[in-house]
Amino acid sequence: MTSVTRVHNRVTTPALGHPWSAKADRLQSATGLMLGGFLLLHMHIESSILLGKDAFYHVVQFFEGGMFSSTGHGFPIVTKIFSVFMLLVVITHAAVALRRFPAQLGQWRALRSHLGGIKHKDTHAWFWQLITGFILFFLVPVHLFTMITNPEIGPHLSAERVYHNNAWLLYALLLPAVVIHAMIGLYRVSVKWGFTTKRSGLRKVIKVLIIYLLCLGTASLISYLFIGSELSLPVQPFVPK
Repeated sequence: MTSVTRVHNRVTTPALGHPWSAKADRLQSATGLMLGGFLLLHMHIESSILLGKDAFYHVVQFFEGGMFSSTGHGFPIVTKIFSVFMLLVVITHAAVALRRFPAQLGQWRALRSHLGGIKHKDTHAWFWQLITGFILFFLVPVHLFTMITNPEIGPHLSAERVYHNNAWLLYALLLPAVVIHAMIGLYRVSVKWGFTTKRSGLRKVIKVLIIYLLCLGTASLISYLFIGSELSLPVQPFVPK
């Protein structure tokens, strides 16, 4: 009886952990897709500053529900609520992803040794996603907390945050980390769940997207810096002519 019980336990114990692992994988992929899609939208909204202050102003008012206001101005609380929601998504994504994170120095050394002996592109991509994920664990909450506590957005107010409040230091670190992490993540989700079998072609698309988004984000950041340098304190919100 004892030996039968032991065998039964050996067989059934791994199975008990399988449902949670599968659910965690799906949750990680779902939240990753949500965050990757939001990044693409967010960076193009921010880059509307390249079309001028008026363009950025009207884009912001649209997404903050300006069409529902008698004055045409949006509601900053929309940005605050959405930032809280995105913070919860980030926390969920990080929580399920941490189970795959090397927790000990020996594991890091073994991983580095393993990477040095193989030329598997997907494994190296996963390693860079791991590194950028670690960086984002510290940077993303800072950015989102800033938007929660100070949700005012506009050509002048955003430029004030970037230039006068030195937020460009945060964004200069955040930009490459979040772009690389998100695009590699979208690639891995596409391959993992069978959205495509053409890995080589998809890798080329991802590389182009990374370069494109880095150029777009850098140009936008530089634009905010130039606008901020021309503003005198206290900064007045932008009013379209």
